[in-house]
Amino acid sequence: MINGDNSLFFNETAAAPHASQRIAAIGTKADVLAEIFEDNTHIAIWRRHLNTRLTETAARIAHTGTLFVPSMTVAPATALRHVSDALDADESCEFARDVASLVEMFCFLLGVERAFVRLTALSKAMCPKFHVDQVTCRLITTYQGAGTEWLAHQHVDRSKLGTGSRGRCDAESGLYPDAGLIQQINAGDVALFKGESWIGNAGFGAVHRSPAVTEDE
Repeated sequence: MINGDNSLFFNETAAAPHASQRIAAIGTKADVLAEIFEDNTHIAIWRRHLNTRLTETAARIAHTGTLFVPSMTVAPATALRHVSDALDADESCEFARDVASLVEMFCFLLGVERAFVRLTALSKAMCPKFHVDQVTCRLITTYQGAGTEWLAHQHVDRSKLGTGSRGRCDAESGLYPDAGLIQQINAGDVALFKGESWIGNAGFGAVHRSPAVTEDE
């Protein structure tokens, strides 16, 4: 997960979006991520496939429990060194290099000097309920297992977010009309979720949650 401070479209509406509507931009090339700057885009997803060596490295790190490291604030120039050190790995480690490349991409795209990075191997959902982030923009990618779940803007009753759920689970709160509307990013995908703090996006932050994790994951 990478937070910032400052092609193909999946159109979530039948007609062209109005100011009160939001769409998700989804494509197989990295440049689709730039669509996050469109006023009516709240999610941008780069559908990418990880090579076998990278997935095997990620699996090995996750299963050995190595990937429990403190959060880091890094600059593109130092990201590889910090991530490698955190993993107790050489800078030639393909996993560390991939994370560092995402940091560089994110900082360049958002025009920021540093990114806050969290690398975590999860044995349970970190954020099990649908929510919005009080940040400008967040990058999320999953290297192994189930990816982050999200809801299209027009399928969400935002009055049911947070305390509006009255303590009920997402399935019972009325947040969405049908569980079949829940979408999910794939392992390897790189997703940008626009937060509430993005200028002009208050009330339209991307709604998402961590996926459920089975006992053997």
